[in-house]
Amino acid sequence: MADTTAASEPDPGAPDPAGGPVPVADAGPGPGPTTLLQTLRRLGSGPRGLTEAQAEERQARFGANTLPTHRHASWPRVLLRSLRDPFTAVLLCLGLVSAAVASWGTACVILLLVAVSCALRASGEHRAGRSMAALRGLVATTATVLRRTGEDLPPDTREIPVDELVPGDVIRLGPGDLVPADVRLLRAQGLTVHQAALTGESAPVAKDAADAAGGAGSGLFDRPQLCFQGSSVASGSATAVVVATGARSRFAAAHARSDVRPEASAFDRSVHGVSWILIRFMLLTPPLVLMANAALRDRGLETLPFAVAVAVGLTPEMLPVIVTMCLARGASLLARSHGVIVKRLPALHDLGAVDVLCLDKTGTLTEDRPVLHRALGPDGRDDPEVLRWAALNAWWTLQLADLPAPDALDDAVLDAADEDDVMAYDGVAALPFDPLRRLATAVVRTPGRLGTHTLVVKGAAEAVLERCVLEDDERGELLALAARHADDGLRVLAVATADLPHSRLRSSGGTPIARTREYTAADERGLDFRGFVTFKDALAPTAAAALKVLADRGVTVRILTGDHPGTAVRACRDLGIAVPQDGVLTADGIDSLTDAELAAAAARTVVLARCTPEHKARFAAALRAGGHTVGYLGDGVNDLPALRAADVGIAPRDAVAVARESADVVLADKDLTAIDHSIAAGRYSGGNIATYLRITLSSNLGNVIAMLAAGLLLPFLPMLPAQVLAQNLCFDAAQLAFAHDRPHPSVLRRPTLLRPRDLLRFIIGFGVLNAVADLATFGVLELALRGPEGLDDQAVFHSGWFTENLLTQALVMVLLRVGRLAAGRGPGPIGWAAGALAAVGLLLPVSPLGSLLGLTPLPFLYYLLLAAVLALYTLGLMAVRRAPWLYSCAM
Repeated sequence: MADTTAASEPDPGAPDPAGGPVPVADAGPGPGPTTLLQTLRRLGSGPRGLTEAQAEERQARFGANTLPTHRHASWPRVLLRSLRDPFTAVLLCLGLVSAAVASWGTACVILLLVAVSCALRASGEHRAGRSMAALRGLVATTATVLRRTGEDLPPDTREIPVDELVPGDVIRLGPGDLVPADVRLLRAQGLTVHQAALTGESAPVAKDAADAAGGAGSGLFDRPQLCFQGSSVASGSATAVVVATGARSRFAAAHARSDVRPEASAFDRSVHGVSWILIRFMLLTPPLVLMANAALRDRGLETLPFAVAVAVGLTPEMLPVIVTMCLARGASLLARSHGVIVKRLPALHDLGAVDVLCLDKTGTLTEDRPVLHRALGPDGRDDPEVLRWAALNAWWTLQLADLPAPDALDDAVLDAADEDDVMAYDGVAALPFDPLRRLATAVVRTPGRLGTHTLVVKGAAEAVLERCVLEDDERGELLALAARHADDGLRVLAVATADLPHSRLRSSGGTPIARTREYTAADERGLDFRGFVTFKDALAPTAAAALKVLADRGVTVRILTGDHPGTAVRACRDLGIAVPQDGVLTADGIDSLTDAELAAAAARTVVLARCTPEHKARFAAALRAGGHTVGYLGDGVNDLPALRAADVGIAPRDAVAVARESADVVLADKDLTAIDHSIAAGRYSGGNIATYLRITLSSNLGNVIAMLAAGLLLPFLPMLPAQVLAQNLCFDAAQLAFAHDRPHPSVLRRPTLLRPRDLLRFIIGFGVLNAVADLATFGVLELALRGPEGLDDQAVFHSGWFTENLLTQALVMVLLRVGRLAAGRGPGPIGWAAGALAAVGLLLPVSPLGSLLGLTPLPFLYYLLLAAVLALYTLGLMAVRRAPWLYSCAM
């Protein structure tokens, strides 16, 4: 048997010379199955389980049956990671340069802003980490195991903690149990398992202990004799032997793959683009200032502090703080109001930028249960009698076969049936559903028909029809009818009956003899076909309304499912999602496409069916390659690759632990409404960030242009470094209001994505307009202050331009914020901050603090002329704002 080890199931041990198991390198099932006897031999176990001594020895060798722990970064590590943010790195460089030229005030302010930004981001991620730690406790804790106290003693059944399971343990599984490790079935009775967390298949999968190999091309999870950690028992019972625990389980392998570093998200790409714009401007500005002053004014290095101050004035030094505050506030509101945990703050911005949302249909578009669609007679028309017979089968199978709960399809039948019709019959016997027979049978006593029992058989169409008395042509037509309904996304069960005599007369005296033989599967023959019952997935109650809201917000939905394509298309049709003729792609289709071809196909695909985890990840990557910002909602191990491939991974709190750890956002429930709230919060935060960038960069660019012009026209510096710093501090303090602003609802209509090229076009357009206003102010100063107090007076010029700068920036804050002011709304945080900024611009020059900064009071005529300039400036802003090619480009 030496050559079969590599092709074995996930046996963590093989017998060593001493008789105990030794570990193998294989972390999961191999490509080829072995027999049950071979598996038990390699595990050094048997149907009676392990002894306590064997279990203790294996526990010491293999360790606890737990997943690798998720290590969270320490506070210092999170702070250092925050410094890698490009915005923060730009500010840090400016602070160091300011310190190098002895501009200590500017350096201290910038470094303080860097520290505040890093602290805010680290605290937000730390809070999210604590919330995630609370969710990790929501897992199964015990398992039912057979253990022996001695080698020759009988086994005892006991409950032990899951982490004490070891390879070779024999466990028992029942309905509702979570499979605590990778196991190989020893015995099974009617066992079906939910393994959607592993494969995405919503329907329970039948499992059997027989030594059957998977079909050609079948995957690991298709092997009927294997069950895996992360799945749960839907029905039936089983005894199984543990073959892999802890780090050797399939779950652990998926956990290890989830640690792969993801690609840059939409936020990261936008940040890098905007950062390079700032870096180019900052590298260009100081040399221009130095060269211009040296060439025209014969000034040397004494203008270096002013040149650095100009570069600082161009930079939005509050950007890291504003971005972090906007995202942290949005994440905090989501957590308090909707129970949504944003683990990584930039992911909230990515949510606002999402324009394609990929998800599975089960639990989001549909509930994890079927509902009755129609009951059809043999002619394909509605027939209530078929529903009555199906309900009799479901009810008496449940009652007489000692099942703990009805099957999901039986439950749907009973919900739709008339209870009085069912209770009019007496149950006699039942043969429960068997994965091999693929049908269930109930025997009932029909009222008014003494001496006769009626067999009611319900199950797969092929299994039932082959037991019916039908001509071959008729059977073929009925199978074709069932296939058409299945292709239409419906589940189909066939119903048939047979009347059997309960007693017969004695040949001699005519006394009836009661039937003594029990009913068996051999009685399921010679049936009369009654019809079909069809089922569809129950729609999630909030799905239709949430889909409409998402569509109104420019988010398209893509369905990625392991189910049959017809089932997914049916759900889409019921919810009003249009699926074009070429809008369905299957695993076979995606395998034949190149990456470029898949990117083109993904743009028109609505449903990706029968897909594997790798297909989901490749599809998400293709959408990103096509220029989309992709969100992916997943809750199982099979969703891990796609969660990492998307711009933002989303998981519900009841997802498997490894999926929660890999996701960027964790929802309270697997509900599209929660995603809608999250996208709205992301767009509000992203809208405020975009508004801040538009206003700050355009104002700063205008000021820099004006400073360069003034430096060439004036015999003195147009503004002292201390005045530049004071102006920036005032503007920065006012801009904190952006983190608390609630933009106009129009911001929700489309994704909020920072596009660097479009942003550059915007700030140049409005920056030039702002520079024109500054140059006009120079003219006002010349006109209003002729003589010795004119442009030759440094203090007067500095004061006039300082006031105009703050007033124009206050106007820009109000007029260029996202959306229009809603009727009846108050000024809001932006309005109050702009008012305060304008008050500082008017009052600071006449205050004692103004004299310390080199400012002086201005004549009344200046204010009158400045009002006219500001009025024209306002008209210009309003006119340019109406140009959609310019205003709409910032997002």
